Parts: sequence; C-alpha cells; structure tokens
Amino acid sequence: MDYYLIVTVLVFLSATFGYINARFIKLPSTIGLTVITIVFTFFIFGLSYFDDTLLNAERYIITQIDFRTVLLDVMLSFLLFAGALHTDLQQLKALRWPVLLFATFGVLVSTFLIGGAVFLMLPLIGLEVDLIYCFLFGALISPTDPIAVLGILKKAKVPEKLEMKIVGESLFNDGVGVVIFLTIYGLANGSNPEFSLLSVLELFVIEVGGGVLLGAFLGWLTYKLMKSINDYNIEVILTLSTVMTGSAIATYLHVSAPLAMVVAGLAIGGQKVRKHAMSEQTQNYVDKFWELIDILLNTILFVLIGMELLVLDLESEFIVAGLITIPIALICRYTSLLIPVNVFKKKLDFVPYTSLIMTWGGLRGAISIALALGLTMEMQRDLFLVMTYVVVIFSIIVQGLTVGKLVNKLR
Repeated sequence: MDYYLIVTVLVFLSATFGYINARFIKLPSTIGLTVITIVFTFFIFGLSYFDDTLLNAERYIITQIDFRTVLLDVMLSFLLFAGALHTDLQQLKALRWPVLLFATFGVLVSTFLIGGAVFLMLPLIGLEVDLIYCFLFGALISPTDPIAVLGILKKAKVPEKLEMKIVGESLFNDGVGVVIFLTIYGLANGSNPEFSLLSVLELFVIEVGGGVLLGAFLGWLTYKLMKSINDYNIEVILTLSTVMTGSAIATYLHVSAPLAMVVAGLAIGGQKVRKHAMSEQTQNYVDKFWELIDILLNTILFVLIGMELLVLDLESEFIVAGLITIPIALICRYTSLLIPVNVFKKKLDFVPYTSLIMTWGGLRGAISIALALGLTMEMQRDLFLVMTYVVVIFSIIVQGLTVGKLVNKLR
C-alpha cells in the first residue's frame, strides 16, 4: 500500500466520521472524531474474531505511519501557524508575562512534580521504573496541546481574558516542553555525557530563542512581501511558503520549528499588520485557506489518535497506572499554576478560579502521544505510551466535554 492510498483511506475515514458526528452525534469535532474512531477500532477488534481482514488493514496503515515524525515535523507547524494566525496579538501582548511564566516555569515545575509522583506511585502497583524515566514521562505529559485546546475552547464559552491565557500558554508551552523532553531524553540514554545546568540553558536558548527570532524574521519578511503587492492568490501562497520553508530552515538550524511558526503566525495575523499588508479580499482568502487547512489536519489527526489504540500493549497494570496518573497530572498542573497566577492576579485582574479553569481546560493531546512514541524500550516505552494514551483520552473526552459546564457553574 503506497502513501497516496494510505492518505486516501485516512481522508475517507475522516470525512465519514466527521459526517457521522456532524449529522448525528454533534459533539465538538475533536471529541467526536476521537470517540467515533475508538468505537470503530473496538468494532474492528470484535469483528476480527470472525474475519481479521479489516483489523490487519488498519494495523498495516498505523505501522506505515511514523506518527511522531508526521505530527512533530509536518502537521504541527501548519496547525500552530493556523491557530496563531487567528489569535488576537494585541490581547496576547497584554498577557505576555503570565503566558511566558505559564509556558516555562509552569511546564518545568509540572514535569518534575509529575515525574516524582509517578516514581512513587508505580511501585504500589508492582512496577519499578528509574526516576529519570519518570521525569521523561513528566516532560512529555506536562505541555497542554494547542490543537486540542484551540478546537474545544471555541465552543466552551470561556471568558475571553481567560481563554487568551489558556490559548497563549498552549501555543508556546509545547515548544518549551519538547526542549525539556529532549534534554532529559539525552541524559536518560547517555547521548549527552557532558550534561550540566549550563548545557541545558544553552540548549534552551538555542531552541527556544532561535525559534522565536526565526519566526519574527519570517513574519516580518512575509508582511513586507504581502504589503508590496495586491494579489490574494500569491499572498495566500506566500503564507503557505512561510510555513513550509520556515519549518525546513528551523530543522536545519536546530531551532524550534513550532515556536517559529507560532511567532510568524502571530506577526502576520495581528490586526494592525492585516490592515497594512492585506486588502479585505486577501484577508478573507487567507483566513478561509488556513481555516480549511486547520480543519482538515485536525480531522485526520484525531482519527489517527483513535487508531493508535491498535499499537498499545494493553497490560492491566499499565491501564491502572494510567488511570491513577489522571488525578496526579491534574493536581500537579494545578500546583504548577499557583505561583504564576498569584504573581499576576491583581495586576492583570484575573477572573476568579483561574487556576482551576486553566487546570481543567489545559488539555493534553497528540503532542504527548508523539513524544511517548519516541521513547526506547529501555525507557519503558510500552508502559508510558499506555499511560499517556489514557491521560490524553480522558483529557480530550471528559475534560473537553465538561470545561464549558465548569465555567458556567463557577460563574
């Protein structure tokens, strides 16, 4: 089966499941697609007792797709650019310091809190794992997923000021989370023998700072090019070129491509920049094009998340560990938010229960699964992959369906 046929199957399943959700179930798209795909996968499992043709075909598709590479190296840049393009830059500027603290200090604290708690929890169910590997799990599960967050918050009617904090954090903390993950990964597998605080700081500055600077340059360059012409066809292609070329350059320079695309999207999508660089017709075409890209990739992505169930080693101890990790992850996230929220609460007039709503509304998603798939067997890949999947599915379905109700109740 060639890649064109695999993509065709995925698009067909995405369209079919999307139609079923829109026509009958009517859940938010990310939640509905995940639920339907999981149900479909279990149906295939049941059918395999009589005929395993469909099960083998679905497994073949999953084994042919490098989910980690597809998401982190391809889809993520497009999705983050699309999300940033429709984010109000002026509002985000007003919240830049708390967002920065949430995306750096918050992720770092959460990483070590979750890692330490999981290290203490696993022996209670008969599983022994080295502390460094538990910290690795803490790093991959701590970042909130902008793809899941952006899709669900649109329908949750979260207060606008609070929504901007959650969205801003989720746009930036995945890039920071990946840097933390890669640093601990290098220490865990011995590929970084000269590990020190200075080397960590150097990696952070290069990856994060380099990504931000590259994104700012790409955004400025694209703005100048779009301002010099008035042709919506070419201007749409310019934005597409920014993402594709920018991602390739970021990979070559070993800086964070996701952060570069977030900054570029914010730079191009700001209201002031739009008015100077794009006509109303161009703005309409650019917005519609990236909305379509966002919807298409999101649809395929959450179908893939549901299908990843086929690659899991569903040992009972692994599932129990995942279920226990759900409250651990929530409590650790809430704790990691306390200092940033209290520092800025009075100055920026935070809404009541900000920490609670950001905890429940900070969804985990595909990025965590992609990072877990990159673990080696020595790093307890099967265990942490199941734990990650359990936390992510709970996050998308349970938290995603109830965050709006929580907000209304707290009002």
